[in-house]
Amino acid sequence: MSVTITHEDIEELCMGSVFLATGGGGDPYIGQLLVTEALKKHGPVTLFPLENLPDESLVVAVGEVGAPSISLEHLPIGNECLEVVDRLQEWMGKPITHLVSFEVGGANSVIPLLAAAAKGIPLIDGDGMARALPEAQMMTFAIEGVKPSPAVAVDYSGGAVYFDVRDAELYERQIRNLSMAMGGMVFTAEHPMNSEEARRAIIPGTISFALQLGRTLKRHSGNAGQIEAPLRELFEASDYGQFKHLYTGKVVDINRKTVGGFDVGEAILESTIDDSPPLRLAIKNEFLLAEMGDRVVASVPDLITMVDHETSAPINAERVHYGQRVSVFGIGCPPHYRSEKALKVVEPRAFGFDIDYVPIEDL
Repeated sequence: MSVTITHEDIEELCMGSVFLATGGGGDPYIGQLLVTEALKKHGPVTLFPLENLPDESLVVAVGEVGAPSISLEHLPIGNECLEVVDRLQEWMGKPITHLVSFEVGGANSVIPLLAAAAKGIPLIDGDGMARALPEAQMMTFAIEGVKPSPAVAVDYSGGAVYFDVRDAELYERQIRNLSMAMGGMVFTAEHPMNSEEARRAIIPGTISFALQLGRTLKRHSGNAGQIEAPLRELFEASDYGQFKHLYTGKVVDINRKTVGGFDVGEAILESTIDDSPPLRLAIKNEFLLAEMGDRVVASVPDLITMVDHETSAPINAERVHYGQRVSVFGIGCPPHYRSEKALKVVEPRAFGFDIDYVPIEDL
Protein backbone atom coordinates (compact mmCIF):
# COMPACT_ATOMS: atom_id res chain seq x y z
CA MET A 1 0.00 0.00 0.00
CA SER A 2 1.40 3.40 -0.97
CA VAL A 3 1.95 6.11 1.67
CA THR A 4 1.21 9.79 1.12
CA ILE A 5 3.37 12.37 2.89
CA THR A 6 1.93 15.83 3.59
CA HIS A 7 3.58 18.89 5.09
CA GLU A 8 2.15 17.84 8.46
CA ASP A 9 4.20 14.60 8.36
CA ILE A 10 7.64 16.14 7.83
CA GLU A 11 8.53 16.69 11.49
CA GLU A 12 7.81 13.03 12.30
CA LEU A 13 9.62 11.83 9.17
CA CYS A 14 12.67 13.82 10.25
CA MET A 15 12.55 12.34 13.75
CA GLY A 16 12.45 8.81 12.38
CA SER A 17 15.15 9.45 9.82
CA VAL A 18 17.53 10.97 12.38
CA PHE A 19 17.04 7.87 14.53
CA LEU A 20 17.89 5.61 11.58
CA ALA A 21 20.80 7.86 10.54
CA THR A 22 22.91 6.62 13.51
CA GLY A 23 24.28 10.13 14.01
CA GLY A 24 24.87 11.00 10.33
CA GLY A 25 22.89 11.96 7.25
CA GLY A 26 23.00 15.70 7.92
CA ASP A 27 20.92 17.77 10.30
CA PRO A 28 17.39 17.84 8.88
CA TYR A 29 16.12 21.11 10.40
CA ILE A 30 16.64 23.41 7.41
CA GLY A 31 15.54 20.65 5.04
CA GLN A 32 12.46 20.18 7.19
CA LEU A 33 11.52 23.84 6.78
CA LEU A 34 12.17 23.82 3.02
CA VAL A 35 10.25 20.61 2.37
CA THR A 36 7.34 21.64 4.57
CA GLU A 37 6.91 24.81 2.50
CA ALA A 38 7.34 22.88 -0.77
CA LEU A 39 4.59 20.43 0.16
CA LYS A 40 2.30 23.29 1.18
CA LYS A 41 2.90 24.87 -2.23
CA HIS A 42 2.92 21.82 -4.51
CA GLY A 43 0.81 19.38 -2.53
CA PRO A 44 1.59 16.03 -0.89
CA VAL A 45 3.91 13.38 -2.27
CA THR A 46 2.73 9.78 -2.56
CA LEU A 47 5.62 7.36 -2.14
CA PHE A 48 5.92 4.99 -5.08
CA PRO A 49 6.09 1.28 -4.11
CA LEU A 50 9.20 -0.36 -5.55
CA GLU A 51 7.24 -3.46 -6.59
CA ASN A 52 5.11 -1.30 -8.91
CA LEU A 53 8.07 0.15 -10.81
CA PRO A 54 7.39 -0.01 -14.59
CA ASP A 55 9.81 -1.92 -16.78
CA GLU A 56 10.89 1.16 -18.75
CA SER A 57 12.05 3.37 -15.89
CA LEU A 58 15.05 5.56 -15.13
CA VAL A 59 15.63 5.89 -11.39
CA VAL A 60 18.14 8.41 -9.98
CA ALA A 61 19.38 8.84 -6.41
CA VAL A 62 19.39 12.38 -4.97
CA GLY A 63 20.92 13.80 -1.80
CA GLU A 64 23.74 15.67 -0.04
CA VAL A 65 27.38 14.58 0.18
CA GLY A 66 29.84 16.06 2.68
CA ALA A 67 30.51 16.63 6.37
CA PRO A 68 27.16 16.87 8.23
CA SER A 69 28.43 19.67 10.51
CA ILE A 70 28.63 21.95 7.45
CA SER A 71 24.84 21.89 7.19
CA LEU A 72 24.63 23.75 10.50
CA GLU A 73 26.53 26.77 9.17
CA HIS A 74 26.27 26.74 5.35
CA LEU A 75 22.56 26.78 4.63
CA PRO A 76 20.97 25.64 1.35
CA ILE A 77 18.66 27.87 -0.66
CA GLY A 78 16.33 25.03 -1.56
CA ASN A 79 16.74 24.86 -5.34
CA GLU A 80 20.01 22.89 -5.35
CA CYS A 81 18.32 19.50 -5.56
CA LEU A 82 16.10 20.76 -8.39
CA GLU A 83 19.10 22.10 -10.29
CA VAL A 84 21.03 18.86 -9.98
CA VAL A 85 18.10 16.78 -11.29
CA ASP A 86 17.66 19.15 -14.26
CA ARG A 87 21.36 19.06 -15.14
CA LEU A 88 21.61 15.26 -15.02
CA GLN A 89 18.43 14.84 -17.05
CA GLU A 90 19.71 17.25 -19.69
CA TRP A 91 23.11 15.53 -19.81
CA MET A 92 21.62 12.04 -20.17
CA GLY A 93 19.16 13.23 -22.81
CA LYS A 94 16.19 11.32 -21.43
CA PRO A 95 13.63 11.90 -18.69
CA ILE A 96 14.19 10.74 -15.14
CA THR A 97 11.03 8.82 -14.27
CA HIS A 98 11.61 8.18 -10.55
CA LEU A 99 13.76 9.51 -7.70
CA VAL A 100 15.15 7.67 -4.69
CA SER A 101 17.08 8.70 -1.57
CA PHE A 102 20.53 7.21 -1.25
CA GLU A 103 20.14 6.99 2.51
CA VAL A 104 17.22 7.11 4.90
CA GLY A 105 19.12 9.37 7.23
CA GLY A 106 18.67 12.91 8.51
CA ALA A 107 18.46 15.53 5.77
CA ASN A 108 18.91 12.95 3.03
CA SER A 109 15.48 11.52 3.79
CA VAL A 110 13.66 14.78 3.07
CA ILE A 111 15.74 16.42 0.31
CA PRO A 112 14.38 14.04 -2.38
CA LEU A 113 10.85 14.96 -1.27
CA LEU A 114 11.60 18.56 -2.18
CA ALA A 115 12.59 17.55 -5.73
CA ALA A 116 9.67 15.14 -6.04
CA ALA A 117 7.13 17.75 -4.96
CA ALA A 118 8.51 20.61 -7.05
CA LYS A 119 9.17 18.61 -10.23
CA GLY A 120 6.33 16.10 -10.04
CA ILE A 121 8.68 13.09 -10.28
CA PRO A 122 7.56 10.04 -8.25
CA LEU A 123 9.71 9.23 -5.21
CA ILE A 124 10.29 5.54 -4.50
CA ASP A 125 9.60 4.30 -0.98
CA GLY A 126 13.10 3.01 -0.35
CA ASP A 127 16.76 3.93 -0.27
CA GLY A 128 20.28 2.55 -0.65
CA MET A 129 21.24 1.98 3.00
CA ALA A 130 18.28 1.60 5.41
CA ARG A 131 20.43 3.81 7.67
CA ALA A 132 23.26 6.29 6.96
CA LEU A 133 26.84 5.38 6.06
CA PRO A 134 29.65 7.73 5.06
CA GLU A 135 30.91 6.45 1.68
CA ALA A 136 29.46 5.79 -1.77
CA GLN A 137 30.70 2.20 -2.13
CA MET A 138 28.70 1.33 1.01
CA MET A 139 25.36 1.93 -0.67
CA THR A 140 23.40 -1.11 -1.77
CA PHE A 141 23.38 0.47 -5.23
CA ALA A 142 27.15 0.03 -5.51
CA ILE A 143 27.13 -3.34 -3.71
CA GLU A 144 24.64 -4.62 -6.31
CA GLY A 145 26.77 -3.42 -9.20
CA VAL A 146 25.03 -0.17 -10.16
CA LYS A 147 27.51 2.31 -11.63
CA PRO A 148 27.68 5.71 -9.86
CA SER A 149 27.71 7.78 -13.04
CA PRO A 150 26.68 9.63 -15.08
CA ALA A 151 26.38 11.89 -12.03
CA VAL A 152 26.19 15.63 -11.36
CA ALA A 153 27.10 17.62 -8.25
CA VAL A 154 25.87 21.17 -7.56
CA ASP A 155 27.20 23.41 -4.80
CA TYR A 156 25.46 26.14 -2.81
CA SER A 157 26.36 28.78 -5.44
CA GLY A 158 24.87 26.76 -8.30
CA GLY A 159 28.18 25.64 -9.79
CA ALA A 160 28.09 22.14 -11.25
CA VAL A 161 30.59 19.33 -11.86
CA TYR A 162 29.86 16.30 -14.07
CA PHE A 163 31.18 12.81 -13.31
CA ASP A 164 31.86 9.96 -15.71
CA VAL A 165 33.41 7.26 -13.53
CA ARG A 166 32.32 3.63 -13.29
CA ASP A 167 34.01 2.62 -10.03
CA ALA A 168 32.24 3.46 -6.73
CA GLU A 169 35.42 3.83 -4.67
CA LEU A 170 36.98 6.17 -7.22
CA TYR A 171 33.71 8.12 -7.36
CA GLU A 172 33.74 8.39 -3.57
CA ARG A 173 37.24 9.89 -3.59
CA GLN A 174 36.33 12.33 -6.33
CA ILE A 175 33.01 13.47 -4.88
CA ARG A 176 34.53 13.79 -1.40
CA ASN A 177 37.38 15.95 -2.68
CA LEU A 178 34.89 18.04 -4.62
CA SER A 179 32.69 18.56 -1.55
CA MET A 180 35.70 19.89 0.36
CA ALA A 181 36.64 22.22 -2.50
CA MET A 182 33.07 23.50 -2.86
CA GLY A 183 32.49 24.51 0.75
CA GLY A 184 32.13 21.17 2.51
CA MET A 185 28.78 19.99 1.07
CA VAL A 186 27.33 19.35 -2.40
CA PHE A 187 24.02 18.08 -3.76
CA THR A 188 24.21 15.14 -6.14
CA ALA A 189 22.10 13.23 -8.63
CA GLU A 190 23.80 9.87 -9.17
CA HIS A 191 23.53 6.11 -9.63
CA PRO A 192 21.06 6.12 -12.53
CA MET A 193 19.30 2.75 -12.58
CA ASN A 194 17.09 0.88 -14.97
CA SER A 195 14.12 -1.06 -13.60
CA GLU A 196 15.98 -4.33 -13.11
CA GLU A 197 18.85 -2.63 -11.28
CA ALA A 198 16.50 -0.62 -9.10
CA ARG A 199 14.47 -3.65 -8.02
CA ARG A 200 17.70 -5.46 -7.12
CA ALA A 201 19.53 -2.59 -5.41
CA ILE A 202 16.94 -0.49 -3.55
CA ILE A 203 15.94 -1.45 -0.01
CA PRO A 204 12.14 -1.12 -0.09
CA GLY A 205 9.83 0.53 2.42
CA THR A 206 12.42 2.52 4.37
CA ILE A 207 10.93 6.01 3.97
CA SER A 208 7.48 4.92 5.15
CA PHE A 209 9.17 3.02 7.99
CA ALA A 210 11.03 6.20 9.03
CA LEU A 211 7.69 8.01 9.15
CA GLN A 212 6.17 5.22 11.25
CA LEU A 213 9.20 5.34 13.55
CA GLY A 214 8.91 9.12 13.93
CA ARG A 215 5.25 8.81 14.84
CA THR A 216 6.16 6.22 17.48
CA LEU A 217 8.85 8.51 18.93
CA LYS A 218 6.46 11.46 19.07
CA ARG A 219 3.61 9.45 20.55
CA HIS A 220 5.82 8.09 23.34
CA SER A 221 8.03 11.15 23.83
CA GLY A 222 9.44 11.55 27.31
CA ASN A 223 12.01 9.65 29.34
CA ALA A 224 13.96 7.29 27.09
CA GLY A 225 12.93 4.35 29.25
CA GLN A 226 9.35 4.89 28.10
CA ILE A 227 10.14 4.35 24.43
CA GLU A 228 12.12 1.12 24.69
CA ALA A 229 9.14 -1.25 24.60
CA PRO A 230 7.31 0.38 21.64
CA LEU A 231 10.57 0.76 19.69
CA ARG A 232 11.54 -2.86 20.32
CA GLU A 233 8.12 -3.98 19.11
CA LEU A 234 8.36 -1.80 15.99
CA PHE A 235 11.88 -2.82 14.97
CA GLU A 236 11.53 -6.51 15.66
CA ALA A 237 8.41 -6.63 13.47
CA SER A 238 10.40 -5.04 10.63
CA ASP A 239 13.29 -6.08 8.38
CA TYR A 240 15.66 -4.74 11.01
CA GLY A 241 17.08 -7.04 13.66
CA GLN A 242 17.20 -7.16 17.43
CA PHE A 243 16.70 -3.92 19.40
CA LYS A 244 18.95 -3.41 22.45
CA HIS A 245 19.42 -0.74 25.11
CA LEU A 246 23.20 -0.27 25.26
CA TYR A 247 23.79 2.56 27.72
CA THR A 248 22.39 5.50 29.67
CA GLY A 249 24.78 8.18 30.78
CA LYS A 250 26.28 11.65 30.47
CA VAL A 251 28.59 12.88 27.72
CA VAL A 252 31.86 13.62 29.52
CA ASP A 253 34.08 14.13 26.47
CA ILE A 254 33.49 14.88 22.80
CA ASN A 255 36.29 15.17 20.27
CA ARG A 256 35.09 15.92 16.75
CA LYS A 257 36.63 17.64 13.73
CA THR A 258 36.19 17.72 9.97
CA VAL A 259 38.84 15.60 8.24
CA GLY A 260 38.86 14.75 4.54
CA GLY A 261 35.22 15.74 4.08
CA PHE A 262 33.98 13.72 7.06
CA ASP A 263 33.12 14.56 10.67
CA VAL A 264 35.53 12.33 12.61
CA GLY A 265 36.01 11.83 16.34
CA GLU A 266 34.70 10.09 19.41
CA ALA A 267 32.32 10.63 22.31
CA ILE A 268 32.83 9.27 25.82
CA LEU A 269 29.86 8.61 28.12
CA GLU A 270 29.80 7.83 31.84
CA SER A 271 26.89 5.88 33.26
CA THR A 272 24.28 7.72 35.34
CA ILE A 273 22.42 4.58 36.41
CA ASP A 274 25.07 2.05 37.54
CA ASP A 275 28.81 1.43 37.81
CA SER A 276 29.27 0.29 34.19
CA PRO A 277 32.58 1.31 32.60
CA PRO A 278 32.46 4.33 30.26
CA LEU A 279 31.04 3.89 26.79
CA ARG A 280 33.18 5.05 23.85
CA LEU A 281 31.50 5.88 20.54
CA ALA A 282 33.69 6.13 17.44
CA ILE A 283 32.39 8.63 14.86
CA LYS A 284 32.88 9.01 11.11
CA ASN A 285 29.79 11.06 10.27
CA GLU A 286 27.88 8.19 11.93
CA PHE A 287 28.32 6.30 15.22
CA LEU A 288 30.26 3.28 13.99
CA LEU A 289 31.54 1.44 17.05
CA ALA A 290 30.41 1.26 20.70
CA GLU A 291 32.85 -0.11 23.28
CA MET A 292 32.67 -0.50 27.05
CA GLY A 293 36.25 -0.97 28.24
CA ASP A 294 37.73 -3.57 25.90
CA ARG A 295 34.33 -5.05 25.04
CA VAL A 296 32.51 -4.22 21.80
CA VAL A 297 28.76 -3.86 22.42
CA ALA A 298 27.73 -2.85 18.88
CA SER A 299 29.41 -2.12 15.57
CA VAL A 300 28.71 -1.11 11.99
CA PRO A 301 26.78 -2.23 9.92
CA ASP A 302 24.37 -2.63 12.86
CA LEU A 303 22.81 0.67 13.94
CA ILE A 304 24.00 2.68 16.97
CA THR A 305 21.62 5.50 17.85
CA MET A 306 21.71 8.18 20.56
CA VAL A 307 18.64 9.91 22.01
CA ASP A 308 18.15 12.61 24.61
CA HIS A 309 17.37 10.76 27.82
CA GLU A 310 14.67 13.19 28.97
CA THR A 311 12.81 13.73 25.67
CA SER A 312 13.76 10.68 23.55
CA ALA A 313 14.63 13.01 20.66
CA PRO A 314 17.30 11.37 18.45
CA ILE A 315 20.62 13.24 18.28
CA ASN A 316 22.85 13.82 15.25
CA ALA A 317 26.57 13.30 15.90
CA GLU A 318 27.31 16.95 15.13
CA ARG A 319 24.92 18.01 17.91
CA VAL A 320 26.49 15.90 20.67
CA HIS A 321 27.94 18.15 23.39
CA TYR A 322 29.45 17.91 26.84
CA GLY A 323 27.01 17.29 29.68
CA GLN A 324 24.14 15.83 27.65
CA ARG A 325 22.18 13.05 29.36
CA VAL A 326 21.55 10.43 26.72
CA SER A 327 20.54 6.85 26.07
CA VAL A 328 22.16 4.74 23.38
CA PHE A 329 20.43 1.93 21.50
CA GLY A 330 21.70 -0.73 19.11
CA ILE A 331 19.63 -2.29 16.32
CA GLY A 332 20.48 -5.14 14.00
CA CYS A 333 20.89 -4.06 10.39
CA PRO A 334 18.62 -5.40 7.63
CA PRO A 335 19.66 -8.58 5.78
CA HIS A 336 21.03 -6.55 2.85
CA TYR A 337 24.14 -5.79 4.89
CA ARG A 338 24.71 -9.29 6.26
CA SER A 339 25.76 -10.81 2.92
CA GLU A 340 29.40 -11.62 2.23
CA LYS A 341 29.70 -9.06 -0.58
CA ALA A 342 28.15 -6.30 1.55
CA LEU A 343 30.31 -6.99 4.59
CA LYS A 344 33.44 -6.50 2.48
CA VAL A 345 32.66 -2.77 2.39
CA VAL A 346 30.68 -2.18 5.61
CA GLU A 347 32.31 -4.42 8.25
CA PRO A 348 34.36 -2.73 11.00
CA ARG A 349 37.64 -3.40 9.16
CA ALA A 350 36.38 -1.29 6.24
CA PHE A 351 36.54 1.66 8.66
CA GLY A 352 39.95 0.84 10.09
CA PHE A 353 38.83 -1.04 13.21
CA ASP A 354 40.87 -4.20 13.79
CA ILE A 355 37.92 -6.37 14.77
CA ASP A 356 35.59 -8.82 13.07
CA TYR A 357 31.92 -8.02 12.69
CA VAL A 358 29.77 -9.81 15.22
CA PRO A 359 26.00 -9.34 14.86
CA ILE A 360 24.50 -7.41 17.74
CA GLU A 361 22.30 -10.34 18.77
CA ASP A 362 25.47 -12.39 19.39
CA LEU A 363 27.30 -9.78 21.48
